Amino acid sequence: MKNIAISSNTSWYIYNFRKNTILALIKSGYKVTAISPKDEYSKKIQDLGAVYIHIDIDNGGTNPLKDLKTLYRFNQIYRANSYDVVLNFTPKNNIYSTLAAKFNNIKVINNIAGLGVLFINESIASKLARLLYKISHRKVDKVFFQNEDDRFLFLENKLAEEKITDRLPGSGADLSRFNFSPSIDDGVVRFLLIARMLYDKGIGHYVEAARELRAKYGDNVEFNLLGFLDVDNPSAVSKKDMQGWVDEGVVNYLGVSDEVEKEISKADCMVLPSYYREGVPKSLLEAGAMGKPIITTDNVGCRETVDDGVNGYLCELRSTPSLVNALEKIINHSYEERIEMGLKSRKKIEAEFDEKIVINKYLDAINELLAEK
Repeated sequence: MKNIAISSNTSWYIYNFRKNTILALIKSGYKVTAISPKDEYSKKIQDLGAVYIHIDIDNGGTNPLKDLKTLYRFNQIYRANSYDVVLNFTPKNNIYSTLAAKFNNIKVINNIAGLGVLFINESIASKLARLLYKISHRKVDKVFFQNEDDRFLFLENKLAEEKITDRLPGSGADLSRFNFSPSIDDGVVRFLLIARMLYDKGIGHYVEAARELRAKYGDNVEFNLLGFLDVDNPSAVSKKDMQGWVDEGVVNYLGVSDEVEKEISKADCMVLPSYYREGVPKSLLEAGAMGKPIITTDNVGCRETVDDGVNGYLCELRSTPSLVNALEKIINHSYEERIEMGLKSRKKIEAEFDEKIVINKYLDAINELLAEK
């Protein structure tokens, strides 16, 4: 039985973003091993039928000694077990798991899910990361990108050969789980933002816009936030800041959830005013699948989800007035007009972002690499 490894910087990511990929691989007759830091989702991965192996990864850190330990541990894992192909997700895995896999003559498929500040920032850490990408990706067998901007940037910086690159529609959306679900018509327009609570995701602009529109429309508008708070990231929103906004009555913080569809179903519109270099945001795909209009920035990875004026609106990066303008358009639409926009979102996701497209691309890539062995 061929053994496929999947590595990521959290078990949460593997379970929430790659669950159906694991199930499809197992159904196709592969043994699947997940390699990630242990958290409450590690057991859920095992329950899917995969083997689980813990590894320490310092996600937000730039300590070279910790990263060398991660590389050493990956090498231990790959040397001790017989793997045929490794699928890597998230930045440090794309670097250190790739290097270790190649030390052990294992085929590698990497996923570039957004480049964050890697090519924006000229810090020593960013320059080092680019160098490590160049070194690690000389021997990669396949690299999937979630948007053409990132693919072009990778090729322009000579980080990978064009022949091994391909494009995926983000992580895709599970259309059977995220069904069309119109909100209730009770006179309140509800906006929802789902993301890690980072200022780079436009959280500050969302709060400023909410403050302005709550002052104008009162309880007829509602602004909700859902996602991990106070994370290990320089751009993280603190618990103190969030509590201040909640106490002010500007936004509602909904915490985190494994059943985001319940919150999405209540929303009239999904919002993500991100200026982070995204892949294709999963929250926008899932909201679109559930028939929600989308407001997001005209930004790499985000703009792919919106046909401006058709299933939502694009706003300018780092611009609260532009975001307010887009939000106000949704507020002033009739309930029926919002539903019509949402239907167009659903059709767009069905046509372009079905998760089955992503899974089939992975199965095809694995089969091709195995045929070469």
